[in-house]
Amino acid sequence: MADLSYRPRALELASRLGELATAAGIFVTTAESCTGGGVATAITSVSGSSRWFGCGFITYSNEAKQRQLGVKEATIKEVGAVSAEVVKQMVAGACHSSGATLGVAISGIAGPGGGSPRKPVGTVFIAWGDQTQQQASRYHFSGDREAVRAQAVDAALEGLIAQFG
Repeated sequence: MADLSYRPRALELASRLGELATAAGIFVTTAESCTGGGVATAITSVSGSSRWFGCGFITYSNEAKQRQLGVKEATIKEVGAVSAEVVKQMVAGACHSSGATLGVAISGIAGPGGGSPRKPVGTVFIAWGDQTQQQASRYHFSGDREAVRAQAVDAALEGLIAQFG
């Protein structure tokens, strides 16, 4: 089990999310690529999270995104895996597969390689929503691989909390 004691912000956000989800009576799910389960780790570090978190998906490869979450191959070919369109499909698929009320999906380029002029290292797309309605945002985080991943986890949790108004 990962030790998140060095990431108090992620734990604080996950705890707040748990309070809101419990009060609203909803289940949350995650679909993660570049964060490799970091959001789910933060959530499951909160005691009692099983009351509002049933499962998460780590879909690092394009094939996994397609197979597990129903992301369309044509979308990946057209706009790339690191895109608003793909993370929206990821969150819709995660909610469908898990039965969750609310989900978050993340795909990005954490580095140190893999970037391009159009999508440099640090580019991350995050989507929040459910099976029928999603919204996505593009971020550009700085720092090394772990810094990019940590910032993406925090942004994902902040966005989930924002869904509660």
